[in-house]
Amino acid sequence: MNIGGFQKNSLLDFPKTLACIIFTQGCNFSCPYCHNPDLVAGSKDRAGRLLDEADIFAFLEKRKGFLEGVVITGGEPTLQADLLPFCRKIKDLGYRLKLDSNGSRPKVLERLFEDALVDCISMDIKTRLMDYSLVAPGKFDASAIGDSIRLIMEKAPDYEFRTTCVRPLISRKILNDMGQMVRGAKSYILQKCSRNVRVLDPEFLTRDEHFFSEEEMLEFKNIIEKYGVSAVVR
Repeated sequence: MNIGGFQKNSLLDFPKTLACIIFTQGCNFSCPYCHNPDLVAGSKDRAGRLLDEADIFAFLEKRKGFLEGVVITGGEPTLQADLLPFCRKIKDLGYRLKLDSNGSRPKVLERLFEDALVDCISMDIKTRLMDYSLVAPGKFDASAIGDSIRLIMEKAPDYEFRTTCVRPLISRKILNDMGQMVRGAKSYILQKCSRNVRVLDPEFLTRDEHFFSEEEMLEFKNIIEKYGVSAVVR
């Protein structure tokens, strides 16, 4: 695994679970508001800064009985060639495991579910399928996003969907299209985009028209809930 960062404790990232967070290196999307810009580049660009997997497992061995879970996030974890055996080692230590994913590789998610390697998954839905070219450079088949949504709703032990609400990725019309994609989902988080962090495209944060008011966010919540979805605004 190419591990670009590690946080020893979190009470926020895994519901009702004290967890550590493993940040994988590399992502196939380029969201301008990405809060982990150092993790977007391929591992070859940060080879000297990658963390030793053995040190991570030594920490997990030591914290058994205190820590309850592990969150694997990124970057995009499903790009890692050895994600499945890595998850299996974590589960063998007795930890609960949560995965954060952009949903671009449904076949990897299916293997994780088949092998019972994740207890919870959080999938970021960026926009409606026809607009994924705004965040996915090159040739990307957005039907993979729809496949991942259906797979998660059918097979994940527990899950949540999340969307960071910014223009031009989100609008009332777009959210109605997205609501149809996740009809009946158990949990959907609508996030305001923070302007007080480092992001992949700093220029993006300087333009007020990209951001929504509290009133607009509540309106978005109402739109999503029309589709039988339990939604919250953060």
